[in-house]
Amino acid sequence: MNCAISGEVPEEPVVSTKSGLLYEKRLIERHISDYGKCPVTGEPHTITDIVPIKTGKIVKPKPLHTASIPGLLGTFQTEWDSLMLSNFALEQQLHTARQELSHALYQHDAACRVIARLKKERDEARQLLAEAERHLPAAPEVATDNAGLSNGKRAADDGELGPDSKKMRLGISAQVITELTDCNAALSQQRKKRQIPPTLASIDALEKFTQLSSHPLHKTNKPGIFSMDILHSKDAIATGGIDTTAVLFDRPSGQILSTLTGHSKKVTSIKFVGDTDLVLTASSDKTVRIWGSSEDGNYACRHTLKDHSAEVRAVTVHATNKYFVSASLDSTWCFYDLSSGLCLAQVTDDSEKVDYTAAAFHPDGLILGTGTAQSIVKIWDVKSQANVAKFGGHTGEITSVSFSENGYFLATAALDGVRLWDLRKLKNFRTFEFPDANSVEFDHSGSYLGIAASDIRVFQTASVKAEWNPIKSLPDLSGTGKATCVKFGPDAKYIAVGSMDRNLRIFGLPGDDNTEDSAQDS
Repeated sequence: MNCAISGEVPEEPVVSTKSGLLYEKRLIERHISDYGKCPVTGEPHTITDIVPIKTGKIVKPKPLHTASIPGLLGTFQTEWDSLMLSNFALEQQLHTARQELSHALYQHDAACRVIARLKKERDEARQLLAEAERHLPAAPEVATDNAGLSNGKRAADDGELGPDSKKMRLGISAQVITELTDCNAALSQQRKKRQIPPTLASIDALEKFTQLSSHPLHKTNKPGIFSMDILHSKDAIATGGIDTTAVLFDRPSGQILSTLTGHSKKVTSIKFVGDTDLVLTASSDKTVRIWGSSEDGNYACRHTLKDHSAEVRAVTVHATNKYFVSASLDSTWCFYDLSSGLCLAQVTDDSEKVDYTAAAFHPDGLILGTGTAQSIVKIWDVKSQANVAKFGGHTGEITSVSFSENGYFLATAALDGVRLWDLRKLKNFRTFEFPDANSVEFDHSGSYLGIAASDIRVFQTASVKAEWNPIKSLPDLSGTGKATCVKFGPDAKYIAVGSMDRNLRIFGLPGDDNTEDSAQDS
């Protein structure tokens, strides 16, 4: 007898007590569980309504094509072909598995060698640090010259250079202060004799600026250039990206010199250290890194500084090129010795808690300007680490600060726009209302001011009472509506712009571009 559903001889026959029909057990059970009724009569059925039938082992009749010798040979050939194909697939899988195992063993061996080398270097560095500490004179916890200052106090929360290293805050010694003072005197004397260079780009030239080239320096999956710096002596541009990398770019050749990888979060600030081969980067991963070039031209990390406990927003280099400052959202700024990577002082303001978002040295080097997330601009005496002035009036966090080369003016950018401050009278004398201003920058001569917001504006600088006339408005060609940083090239011959896409854009005088095969937007 055949199954009422499949029409074939059932292997496990069951019969319905209600309809008396014969079924294959697995088929009727599945139908009842899905529909709860007989597939033929439509009567309600449950599993208890079917009864198994005991029968002898049912041998299904062979297909007709196996009833002859040629048919059997064909069947055997088909099964043999299937077996060979299966065997071939297994051999391929075995070969792939062997290759993967060999590669994994090689990687493991290489990793073990790298770990052993790093442990050796770590032990040597610890030994050198211990020897250096033994030779360093003991320093008081608070600078003796400024014991009475309460508004510029070193933070008790000290960072460290690396695992297990001793926390150190030596203070800014008298020798360092002498260096800063001598540098200030020399630069101040030079400034009195300063003249506008004859090679400086004219206003007429700036009015004709247009985009000359665009270079996709950063990754497409995490676009955005967050910071930038230009080394005028070599016409090199450094960019810090949201993709956690920093890129050193040679503008004349249009080639990438080196890509600095090591940070785990976006690079918030980047600075060249004068004409040396050093570069500083700050990151949202709470670290500052000092990079140096090697013999092959690539840059390697020489120091990773972990003195901050929150995102580091800015780094700025002193005019001596021996010291630098980092500013962080942990409410402190740190003064570092560049050669050793040691934090000499970590400064916080006990009078009010503020998170630092921007920082810049005055051209003479004895004054530090900092911007905060609380819309306040603070001016510090570097020698005493005392807060000597503060400016209010902005709305939103301060995104950028820039001192003019003449030493008299300070420009600050924030959510409500850009404000200009007279440092001689400590007051705001002009305001540019550009919402969401992300960057403000004086050119090296102090003749022009650039502002990056939804587009890029260039102004001619003037005195406190004279009008600061707009020269040029450059569009943000990234399509993001947000220019993040702006820098003037040597003699203001070009303007470099970073935006929230991955492209570095160069604006200049048409026909004056000497880059080779500049890359276009992608």
